[in-house]
Amino acid sequence: MVKIRLKRMGQKKAPFYRIVVADERSPRDGRFIEEIGTYDPNQEPSVFNVNEEAAKKWLSNGAKPTETVGKLLKIAGIM
Repeated sequence: MVKIRLKRMGQKKAPFYRIVVADERSPRDGRFIEEIGTYDPNQEPSVFNVNEEAAKKWLSNGAKPTETVGKLLKIAGIM
């Protein structure tokens, strides 16, 4: 099964995330299929960018977003 989830990047105590499409069996920061956006919770307010076309394509193909990514996609108006 394919999931849309966050891949952690950045330094200790200063996380920066990439929104990726990955097989659910691969590790959190491991292999992924496609990168569709970024999320930076360190800025005020937190900043995120999502490739809307790619997100809609993967959702229509049956990819399931994680809880956090689902909230971000709702804010972006994609879900």
